[in-house]
Amino acid sequence: MRIVALGDSLTAGRGLPFDAAFPAKLQSALNAKDRAVEIVNAGVSGDTASGALARLDWSVPEGTDGVIVELGANDMLLGMDPKVTRNALEEIVRRLSARGTVVLLAGMRAAPNLGADYAGAFEAIYSDIAAKYDVLLYPFFLDGVVANQKLNQSDGIHPTSAGVDVIVARILPKVEELLARIRQKHDLR
Repeated sequence: MRIVALGDSLTAGRGLPFDAAFPAKLQSALNAKDRAVEIVNAGVSGDTASGALARLDWSVPEGTDGVIVELGANDMLLGMDPKVTRNALEEIVRRLSARGTVVLLAGMRAAPNLGADYAGAFEAIYSDIAAKYDVLLYPFFLDGVVANQKLNQSDGIHPTSAGVDVIVARILPKVEELLARIRQKHDLR
């Protein structure tokens, strides 16, 4: 089974060795549970949702069974209009769904300094898209890691290797749901 992790620096593993990045650690965790899965790292540091949309077709080639979409952090940090982020993420999910690719959408939260209105508009993007396209949702990719100095690099944004371990442990049940949906889809053919 081939899963592509489409994302930004949080997926790419900025500041970490390749084998300590989220896709590599997720693949190791799944392989340890006897899941024959390849997790491809399609993370690009600094990428926005619009940037990922522009590279979608070559980042997620035909024949990909599932995609973990982890985007939006840079949009939020740049203070981009949530409508721009929503449109790009929705188009990514729409195009993947139209291909028959199973999707797990990983949500992001807005920084408190952006205000309640921004946070409300931004954070609703993920649950709205997941409901509209019936894709799996992991509400907050950095759950358990954000604001924990021990789990973040000195920039306070990117997780350490230990932080990635926390992310993998917390998202693993949703990834197993993704694998189950993929198996179910193949059994129905």
